[in-house]
Amino acid sequence: MRRKLFARLSTIAFAALCLLVVPAARAQEEGVPKVVDEVIAQVNNEVITLSMLRQEMKEAANALADQRKMPVDQAQAEIAKRQPEIIATLINEQLLLQKGKELGYADNVEKEVNERMVAVMKQEGLKSLEQLYEAMRQSGVDPTAVRQQLRTEIMKQAVLQQEVSYKLYWGLTPTELKTYYDAHRDKFRKPEAVTLSEIFLSTVGKDEAEVRARAAQIVSQIRGGADFVATAKVQSERENDKHERVAPKTGGKLGDLAISDIDNAEVLAAIKTMNAGGVTDPIKLPPDTPTPGFIILRVDARSPAGEPVYDESHVRSAIANERLDKEQKNYLDKLRTDAYVEVSSTYRDQVLPLLKTDATGPANKNAPATPAKGGDKKKTEKSYANKKP
Repeated sequence: MRRKLFARLSTIAFAALCLLVVPAARAQEEGVPKVVDEVIAQVNNEVITLSMLRQEMKEAANALADQRKMPVDQAQAEIAKRQPEIIATLINEQLLLQKGKELGYADNVEKEVNERMVAVMKQEGLKSLEQLYEAMRQSGVDPTAVRQQLRTEIMKQAVLQQEVSYKLYWGLTPTELKTYYDAHRDKFRKPEAVTLSEIFLSTVGKDEAEVRARAAQIVSQIRGGADFVATAKVQSERENDKHERVAPKTGGKLGDLAISDIDNAEVLAAIKTMNAGGVTDPIKLPPDTPTPGFIILRVDARSPAGEPVYDESHVRSAIANERLDKEQKNYLDKLRTDAYVEVSSTYRDQVLPLLKTDATGPANKNAPATPAKGGDKKKTEKSYANKKP
């Protein structure tokens, strides 16, 4: 069956290559073949092309530029250094997509894509998906591309969750759980925790010094006896996704937080030893915060760390989290071993080490037994010199 599959695969790959170059007659008229696109890797019956790689690198560069606030050309230079890694990622991604289809996940994935698009439609106050798609087009966003990106990400996560995470979590034996717990008891102590409330003042479009002065005045009023909850309902400017102030309903309450989970050093320093009822000075949020401004925190309650408690689900989660990266890597290794993966000679030396294989490794062990159809060998070599994977 595998021979039939890859014989058919070779025909498909050859046809794909034919579509990626200028027709032979035109090439002869102009003297040299002009490559419109290039196949850089073949993964079973699918190909990864140069245009796909360039699109991926473009998106990665734009994301890096936004994240690090750097010029786009500088971000592009950084991403260019990662080209082999991106090709390897595209190969792994294609294997996961193919596996998902093989396992019958396509219909459920499509359903989730539709549900997410409907959720965005409702959030934007639109009445139909067509209205949403039109709004996206007017904003320069291609709905078809967005749906495909969602489809890809959801499928990848579905495969990894079902084939790796789920099996890892439930495959742990009682003996493994108990042994791990005994060796890591400190991980299962109830952590020291605090219950916090906040008053948030935004600095967007405002003078920072004025906002800081207003925050200091609010702290002075609360420490002088003003009710924190009542003040938060009136003064706090935190908004939800619909741009509605949340404090009138919540009174500024944030909920319970483990001290170990607080990663803002200034916040941690301000509340670490503060007793219940204490109110912090105004704390400026970091520059990369989605909504910049100042917060005033009140410690509503705090609880000390407790003794270790054996909870099977917590122990399973702890072990699974530790092993997940390795298990996902092992799973991708197996997918590649069982697949036909051939990388173009242009990229082979840089990409194959990342896939932990070699030019005569797993990619070729499943190679088709018969040559591809579609023209004599000489024409093929002339037309696709150094372009065939």
